[in-house]
Amino acid sequence: MKGRIYCIGVGPGDSELMTLKAVRVIKECDVIAYPCKDEKDDTSAAFNIAKQAVPEITEKRLLPIFSPMVKDRKIRQENHERAAEQISSLLDEDMKVAYLTLGDPMVYCTYTSLAKLLSEQGHETEYVSGVTSFCAAAARLGTPIADWDETLSILPGVHDLSALKRPGRHVIMKSAGKMRQVKDELRALGKDAKAVENCGMPDEKIYRSISEIPDDAGYFTVMIV
Repeated sequence: MKGRIYCIGVGPGDSELMTLKAVRVIKECDVIAYPCKDEKDDTSAAFNIAKQAVPEITEKRLLPIFSPMVKDRKIRQENHERAAEQISSLLDEDMKVAYLTLGDPMVYCTYTSLAKLLSEQGHETEYVSGVTSFCAAAARLGTPIADWDETLSILPGVHDLSALKRPGRHVIMKSAGKMRQVKDELRALGKDAKAVENCGMPDEKIYRSISEIPDDAGYFTVMIV
């Protein structure tokens, strides 16, 4: 009998936003897997959030998954294949594995490619929804992201922003080092934006206009246009 893997969304930063189901499943799992950026530094924002809601998580078997933020498809594929091999061996031992991810696992999640590899090996994933960063950011700002019959677009800021020309409201995520470019494009279109950086985390910052958003705002900055 094979084990099972659960991809669990732990929300954007505030551990109190974790769902009851997320807490329960984490407690029931044998192994806790989580993405980390550096093989020499296995710290994880998702793990630290979950630890606040489930302190006993530190007593479980931990599996840091090296997931560097790189554009090189070959490097990403190699890391995904290595991770799939590690997780697959645990599932073959009938273990329950929880893979922790920020926000919701169905929105810009690094687990997606890994899930495909595990599926090809005959393993199934159960997803546990989490509060998305843009919903939490909207709540912190007190700004609805969709009202009445408005459309809503979710855009990755490091890619094409042409959708900003469409009517409706827009959420921009993952701007990384292109924040100045994103701000210039918004100004050119005559649009303003609010933003939350590190929503729900101890170093959270709120910006209520484009002029307040720094050019070096961090990766976890969500803009509402």
